[in-house]
Amino acid sequence: MAFVTPSSALDKYDVIVVGSGAAGGQAAYTLTMAGARVLMLEAGRNYDPQAETPMFQTNDQAPLRGAGTPDKPFGFYDATVGGGWSVPGEPYTNASDESERQFQWWRSRMLGGRTNHWARHSLRNGPYDFKPRSRDGLGFDWPISYEDVAPYYDKVEMLIGVYGNNNGLENTPDSPEGCLLPPPKARIGELLAKQRGRSLGIPVIPIHRAVLSAPLDHERIPAKLHPGNLKAQRILAGDMRNRAACFWATSCGRGCAIRANYQSTTVHIPPAMATGNLDVLVDAMVREVTVDSSGKATGVTYIDKVRKQEHHASARVIVLAASACETARLLLNSKSNHFPNGLANSSGLVGKYIMDTVGAGWGGQIPLLENLPSYNEDGAGGLHVYAPWWLYKQQLAGKLGFARGYHVEFGTGKGMPGANAPYVSDAGGRTVFGAKMKEEARRYYGSHIWFSGRGEMIPNEDSYCEIDPKVVDTWGIPVLRFNWKWSDHETRQAAHMQRTFADWITAMGGTNAKQPDASGKKAISQGGYVIHEVGGTIMGSAPGSSVTNRWSQTWDVPNVFVADGAVFASNADKNPTLTIMALAWRAADRILEEMSRGNL
Repeated sequence: MAFVTPSSALDKYDVIVVGSGAAGGQAAYTLTMAGARVLMLEAGRNYDPQAETPMFQTNDQAPLRGAGTPDKPFGFYDATVGGGWSVPGEPYTNASDESERQFQWWRSRMLGGRTNHWARHSLRNGPYDFKPRSRDGLGFDWPISYEDVAPYYDKVEMLIGVYGNNNGLENTPDSPEGCLLPPPKARIGELLAKQRGRSLGIPVIPIHRAVLSAPLDHERIPAKLHPGNLKAQRILAGDMRNRAACFWATSCGRGCAIRANYQSTTVHIPPAMATGNLDVLVDAMVREVTVDSSGKATGVTYIDKVRKQEHHASARVIVLAASACETARLLLNSKSNHFPNGLANSSGLVGKYIMDTVGAGWGGQIPLLENLPSYNEDGAGGLHVYAPWWLYKQQLAGKLGFARGYHVEFGTGKGMPGANAPYVSDAGGRTVFGAKMKEEARRYYGSHIWFSGRGEMIPNEDSYCEIDPKVVDTWGIPVLRFNWKWSDHETRQAAHMQRTFADWITAMGGTNAKQPDASGKKAISQGGYVIHEVGGTIMGSAPGSSVTNRWSQTWDVPNVFVADGAVFASNADKNPTLTIMALAWRAADRILEEMSRGNL
């Protein structure tokens, strides 16, 4: 079993997994390690980070000094080799022409999906995050609790490797002993932000990130993850030995040839393939889920993008893990006599209640950080510390004017220079050349800080995706049309972010060049910009008010599961990827259990 073509694939599989990222990779790993025969379908090309990652190239060796372009918005060396905000031949539309009602949709067309590119922030949702309606009367409660998901958080952290520590903070869950790797030391600017943040009552702690700060314990972890399964233990132990600890070479967004950070292509797919139970079919654009005369799913119809031919693959169970909006699109396009409004859509909620992370930013220059000695402060290719939400009590008391919170990510230090790196203190249009430019670069480089707020959006009826009645992609598949609206809760939250960041810069001895946006309407990022979209097939406790049950199993079609972020009933301020993987593992366990009972 390995990479296959339409002609070499099996006639029928136990499970088809659509998508190869965090959800698809995790589902395929769990299923194949337990012996299930799985076909993974990926709409993009094959991608091997061990061969394709530019580990040692510096930005001065790249076109435009590595700066972003429309084709590579996150820079020349970014790992996204296929996809982006726009994908040739794969349009989408927005229902409104108003700028604030626009939604941007990032798609990654490559094996491993977004896991090749993401920030690797791996934060657990807390108890409040699974029951937000019970706390403030808004949005939806999940039909599961933190206690239901916690064992799967443990498993995912041990499997992928997450650095961080425990701090005992409210709604910021600690991990059991043995789950986390040691966090890297804070950088100089981060230490200053931590010190001055304390005066504002803001805690700064090590962030949890999916990067190996030390080798994984290949002797202990496999037996904990796969008790009684000696084959799985052997495969995983060997695979963990082949992952090296990070040696702080370059940005994690480039991928990682030594497999030190988490990517589905380096962590989930290799051991799944080693079982002999996984077939991977790339360049396969799934068009619909097919059903028989009883309404049971039989497989998927897909287009071989290389040969431009349509094919069908069959399986007992279908797992949709194509990313939240792509999964909603697939269900909406899977129409039949049994499901004239789309598969699993008897509730009419497929595509509804999509959410993104609330984002707002603010930056400044800190004189205390000027003229520091030259040193390498690249660190672990991303954040070492962050500020979790700290105002739960004030918020519960109604003192803030918005119902949900945010965490703070910030960047400082002497990282690898690039085209967009700030060198001078004055952003007012001043241009310098020659010796003066060199003098200012030495003085000011490393003295800037940028804050990014990442907050919770409350699901609302004005934010959803639907099938555009007129537009199709290059394969003839109807595309999505987005409807989007931030509520006052989100815009006020964005305003609070900018006020907090401005106060923080002042506390650090810096000066704010302008005033924060008091309304938040100009501060808030466009929908989809943070690339954390979730929802669209929300899970719930009843078929009429949700698309899937507590096991991520669609109510209408029991042999169709949704493993990606589409099942999210809320979108906490925590980055969603760790929760996506935990829920995918949980859903895969349920599939294995139900197959063994003969129910699937």
